[in-house]
Amino acid sequence: MIENKAQKLAFIGVDWGTSSFRAWLLSSAGHVMAESRSSEGMLYCADNGFAPVLAAHLEKLNAPAGLPVLICGMAGARQGWVEAPYLHTPTALGSLHFGSVMAPFLADVRILPGLAQTDKNRPDVMRGEETQLLGAIDVDFSGIVCIPGTHSKWVRIVDGVVKSFTTYMTGELFSVLSSHSILKHAIDREDAAVLKSSAFFAGVEMGLENPGSLTSSLFALRASQLLGFSERENGKDWLSGLIIGVEIADAVKEVSKNEHFILIGSGDLASLYAKAMQHADYQPVTKDAEAASRNGLHKAARNLWNMDK
Repeated sequence: MIENKAQKLAFIGVDWGTSSFRAWLLSSAGHVMAESRSSEGMLYCADNGFAPVLAAHLEKLNAPAGLPVLICGMAGARQGWVEAPYLHTPTALGSLHFGSVMAPFLADVRILPGLAQTDKNRPDVMRGEETQLLGAIDVDFSGIVCIPGTHSKWVRIVDGVVKSFTTYMTGELFSVLSSHSILKHAIDREDAAVLKSSAFFAGVEMGLENPGSLTSSLFALRASQLLGFSERENGKDWLSGLIIGVEIADAVKEVSKNEHFILIGSGDLASLYAKAMQHADYQPVTKDAEAASRNGLHKAARNLWNMDK
């Protein structure tokens, strides 16, 4: 009996983050046959080794000996397993595999490169997001892609080529402000984000209208509560809306309303960004972040090892 393409094992795809590890046993058609995940990211492996962690997960997956492995993310960073040097923009996403490097292992293990923008006036880098981009777009896609996160990415793509991108430290800024600044007294850390709250949209509106006044707007949150104009229970939503609104205001300065617009994300964060973008009259198409990583690994693997299409 001949295995069909959907069932035939092809390779193991790995998304190796700073503090996370995800591995998928994938078929020739990109279907997930098994998966394994943990918190053994780059920081853990720096002390405990990358090869032993990968070997343990391959055993969990019952992966056949010799099956090739393709990795994206921080395993290719300078502090990672083996550095996969950045490809410089402009870069065709379909050519990422040309920049892959081999890692010392019993099987064929390759690590995909990140991307670098080498304009001295707009220096920027990404590692891991390039694989999500490959997985989320069509080969001839032209438009804008936003990838929310600790460090959000906004990417300009023309005919499948990354022309430029900008990183915003929005997620990290929210964490620092709400935990280590005077605004920690204005935030109810136990309160979950309310995606449709009026406080969130009020913050978004403030950020969109006055992005250059971010630092004064931040203190206004604290002052507003001290003077009885707002409640602490709304502080988290307002702060989240404000800094997301400021990010969007800057990022869309050269984006027209009729451009193709993709949002790569998942969970509450993707919902927050989608709501904020819609409030600014943009209508992004949302693609799941994990599926984008998996699809990108599958596309790159097909190119790298000439797998049957």
